[in-house]
Amino acid sequence: MDFHDIAYSKAEGVAMITLNRPGALNALTSLMAEECVAAIEDAKKDDEIKALILTGAGRGFCAGREVREVSRAGGFSVVSQRHYLADGLHRMPRALADLEKPLVAAVNGVAVGGGMDLASMCDIRIASDSARFGMTYVKMGLLPGDGGCYFLPRIVGIAKACELIWTGRLFDAQEALSIGYVSLVVGSEQLVAVATEFARRLAKGPSVAIQASKSLIYRCAELGLDEALEATERAMLVVRSTEDAREGPRAWSEKREPQFKGK
Repeated sequence: MDFHDIAYSKAEGVAMITLNRPGALNALTSLMAEECVAAIEDAKKDDEIKALILTGAGRGFCAGREVREVSRAGGFSVVSQRHYLADGLHRMPRALADLEKPLVAAVNGVAVGGGMDLASMCDIRIASDSARFGMTYVKMGLLPGDGGCYFLPRIVGIAKACELIWTGRLFDAQEALSIGYVSLVVGSEQLVAVATEFARRLAKGPSVAIQASKSLIYRCAELGLDEALEATERAMLVVRSTEDAREGPRAWSEKREPQFKGK
């Protein structure tokens, strides 16, 4: 597939999706959503890809939805908005929720509204020191439209999510780090290299165990303790049967680095 609103590349076990509308601070369009879903599906099916990175071109990560596209689609009527979301942008959170491979957001600049929601869909966020965040929907008289009420409380807790959503205030990378929204803040010039190195480290790990643990982490958030432990038992049976589960203890006993094969 040829891409227009994103760039997509793969190397050394890592796929990179770059939102590629820098002149519009990578505002989300239906085409961008369609292309992101296509790239995610490609990475999902490619056995050589073990981890993904999502970032933005230029000085912004994502400035939210493209308002001009919404207007062309029929404004903010109930019917047009429902179809615009369900048939377009909401395909992304659904595709990402179905992705077992680790997904790292490299947040290179402003991430507001739907852009912050997009960052929240990722498993881990690494931010540049110039990144800015905001759940700015309330400033337009709206609520988070791209899954923010689902994703954000699971990252920062209910009280902090309420505060950020209700005020719509902007906050910087250091505050994002302090509330646990991002895992690491680095200089702008280092961001892609740091995120890539982190993703490649995951790609070299025991991918069956990593992917199974990702699935289990999200599933356990919706389960009671007994159900979570039962799900863990089933997942452990699968992981223990892998070649990597034998290589890990063998490498430890031989005092060397394990050579995992994802099998």
